Amino acid sequence: MLETSALACERGGLPLFAGLGFALAAGGLLRVRGPNGAGKTTLLRALAGLSRPAAGTIRWRGNPIGDDYRREMLFLGHAPGVKDELTVLENLGFAVRLSGRENGECGKALERLGIARLADLPARYLSQGQRKRVALARLALSAEIPLWLLDEPYAALDVDGIASVRDLCAAHLARGGLVVLTSHQDVDIAAAAMQALDLGN
Repeated sequence: MLETSALACERGGLPLFAGLGFALAAGGLLRVRGPNGAGKTTLLRALAGLSRPAAGTIRWRGNPIGDDYRREMLFLGHAPGVKDELTVLENLGFAVRLSGRENGECGKALERLGIARLADLPARYLSQGQRKRVALARLALSAEIPLWLLDEPYAALDVDGIASVRDLCAAHLARGGLVVLTSHQDVDIAAAAMQALDLGN
């Protein structure tokens, strides 16, 4: 469903990687590894359609990525993107509406990530790990979105937070979803097909 061919990316005019190709089918997990600066985030941004690769192609369901693709993809970047002046619940609701969907069950999503008790707290009072959980709560509301692109989803999380993300990803894969993630930590997610992609080696 998601394929790249001869993909090359640059940052600031400097080449990061070239000749990158992979194919990820339904139920597949791709873990992208590599040292800092190897191009992991750049690759995810290209897969999300937020930046253009220097060369090569990205295809979704056999077609070049476009507006239809963006409706079938969820990208969560390394930074949580949480607004200090909004409450936890408002932040989640805003993010969901911004993606063109209904709020759904935001309260249950916060509960799934272990932060329901913080729903009415302004985000400026949150720790880094709590902010990350607010962003990741979107996963609990995105079962119908086939492709998840997750940049360092475990960063700043404690053991329970990592377990929550792992369980959400495993359930998504079991439904036939696809997950591409970057992580410096071990990825222990049950997947029918797991691939690893090493950049910068």
